[in-house]
Amino acid sequence: MENIKGQFPSLKRQINGNPVVYLDGPGGTQVPSKVINAIGNYYRRSNSNTHGAFAASVETDGVLHKVRQAIADLLGAEEPGCISIGQNMTSLAYSLSRGFFRLFQPGDEVVITQLDHEANRGPWLTLRQKGVVVREVKLLDDGTLDYRDMENKINERTRLVAVGWASNALGTVNDIARVRELSYKANAWMLVDAVHYAPHFSIDVKELGCDFLLCSSYKFYGPHMGFLYSRPGALDQVPTDRLVTTDQHAPYSIETGTLNHAALAGSLAAVEFIAALGEGPTRRDQLVTAYGKIGIHEKRLAERLYKGLQQIDDVKIIGQAFGEHERAPTISFTHKRFSPWDICEKLGDSGIYAWDGHFYALRAIQVLGLLERGGVTRCGISIYNTTEDIDRTLEIISSM
Repeated sequence: MENIKGQFPSLKRQINGNPVVYLDGPGGTQVPSKVINAIGNYYRRSNSNTHGAFAASVETDGVLHKVRQAIADLLGAEEPGCISIGQNMTSLAYSLSRGFFRLFQPGDEVVITQLDHEANRGPWLTLRQKGVVVREVKLLDDGTLDYRDMENKINERTRLVAVGWASNALGTVNDIARVRELSYKANAWMLVDAVHYAPHFSIDVKELGCDFLLCSSYKFYGPHMGFLYSRPGALDQVPTDRLVTTDQHAPYSIETGTLNHAALAGSLAAVEFIAALGEGPTRRDQLVTAYGKIGIHEKRLAERLYKGLQQIDDVKIIGQAFGEHERAPTISFTHKRFSPWDICEKLGDSGIYAWDGHFYALRAIQVLGLLERGGVTRCGISIYNTTEDIDRTLEIISSM
């Protein structure tokens, strides 16, 4: 792990004489030198637009093809043509929602959840303007979805089920196989927000059986870019906004304007960074085995943090314990005497970066009755975190 930590220049920073500890990964991870160099090298050598006859343009075309292939490998997709590129997950979701607005009819239904990030709620709520009925699955007190409620709300009129795979606020990992079964029965599309899942777990979209899946490379050690997986043939059914000069078929039909080519070179390097941690004859094999190692490391640290917080009398952890259910290494809590802002400010004075608030999972924090108190304090484990990071964090919180 010391070797991995050394690949991140930002980890060399100090605050008040203390080395910085980044526990803010759920809001965006730090970036290794490999990614920084890839972005810089693109600007040094190949800064040109696409589809030209000269070297720099041909190289840019190569970057776009290579990053589609890399994300396809990351997600276990059928082919690079299943991967669309956008500014971020939110912009891609809104682009899809405008297409669904044209496709769906009044009385059609969409199912969302109370647990999700607003980026997987707001775009679909706009469909109400068309007369589409948007139903909301309840969140239980333990931070999990009420699947009985979901079963009652998915019916023959449901056209789309939009669900997050892992909660960026609570770390809950949803039962996507169960959601898939329910959506299959209703002959509805299933869209998965995997932004918080993708940094921590291997994904196989073919095994999952989803129609659409969204993720963002800035959550897995890359720059700010969003990616959309579409099951072969699915995106071509959606009348998205596009110019007449745009390729009119997937994956290009949802992509608008000139893409951020340098950032895409960085996204490619981010996937390669993860793959280099694994083994196997193909990049897909390397990614799967790498995520196995990442999961063991992150779970060990997250459990250490969870158990340590449990020992602090004034702290209440929000969400599931680590145990028989899969759980992301993201832990949120409240303190009887201090607000989430106070906790984060105290940690920040010692160079420990954690987040306070609702993290755009606004509905979940509202339902749990935590919004008026400033939400929660959130600590997220990433690949570069260490046992020392966790112990320093617990020491400060316990001293408050």
